Amino acid sequence: MRHSYLLLATSFMIAACSPKVAEDYSTLGRLSKASENGAYMYAHQDDLSYGHRWYLEEGRSDVKDVCGQYPAIIGFDLGRIELGDSLNLDKVPFDYMVRMANAHIENGGIVTFSWHPRNPLTGGDAWDVSSDEAVKSVMPGEAKHEMFREWLKRAADLLESVNGGDGVIFRPWHENYASWFWWGGSLCTAEQYQKLWEMTYDYMVNERGLKGLVWAFSPNGDVDKEEYMSRYPGDGIIDILGLDAYQKGEKEGFMSLLKNRLGYIRELAAEHGKLFALTETGLEGIPEPKWWTDVLDDAIKDSGICYVLTWRNACDRETHFYAPFPGAVCEENFRLFESLPNTLFLDNINKR
Repeated sequence: MRHSYLLLATSFMIAACSPKVAEDYSTLGRLSKASENGAYMYAHQDDLSYGHRWYLEEGRSDVKDVCGQYPAIIGFDLGRIELGDSLNLDKVPFDYMVRMANAHIENGGIVTFSWHPRNPLTGGDAWDVSSDEAVKSVMPGEAKHEMFREWLKRAADLLESVNGGDGVIFRPWHENYASWFWWGGSLCTAEQYQKLWEMTYDYMVNERGLKGLVWAFSPNGDVDKEEYMSRYPGDGIIDILGLDAYQKGEKEGFMSLLKNRLGYIRELAAEHGKLFALTETGLEGIPEPKWWTDVLDDAIKDSGICYVLTWRNACDRETHFYAPFPGAVCEENFRLFESLPNTLFLDNINKR
């Protein structure tokens, strides 16, 4: 097993004639500490890149505008890095992204990167599922393999520029049991999907030496326990078991789903010696004034997760937001959510 969430005594300090175990300040160590203390870190996608009605205002954050703190974890996406573009799929300059990610890590935070790469076979976007040969085409000996290795190189170059990969959670090939991405459940075999992970990991870690990366596996929410593990890349690759699940209907059904899914993922995480997280979630537009405390926290507060990430606040789509901003109906409730003893934001990430 490459990683474990158990905090190991690696060095000792002598004080008052009593040995003290040194604190584990690795990314996994900090995430583990949160979970062991009954808390979870709050994460927000693209929090420093743009927000509700603003774009690329350095240091600005909708979350900070509301509660006075940045999220503990900030999400970014690598989509279009594979093409060598200067902007990602949401028009964030990659150089700006790197600068913001490094600043957040320097300030004590953690960052997470997802990746929505173009379809390597058709040239369409990540949602182009017109062919079930895309994953096969990047396998060794196939037509797009060398191109895919160049894609991995470009992604690795960027990840390496973010603190050498330390403080970075990498979450590729997500929502893999659904079939809305070219690597989805009906678009490739389990063996091909696992090989996709193996190639990605082998290049990033063994060829490029990015040993500080933390790897997250995050299927979509409508899977049972057996299905969840049927395409699992293996304990030698994965550090965090994740889940992507959004509220689409009534809150009662969503809360029940989260409690059920996170319940069996907790069991799997214990069996495999891994941390686990709610890697994507949210309610678009957040019309429920008390959603943060009465829905989200109520559903996950005793689950044992190490972090929860809500999706992005689009700068150009009025109702497409998953975190509060000044004037949002959930603004006051979010401040209450931030003050809860089990939620961790940047200022208190290492204090509870």
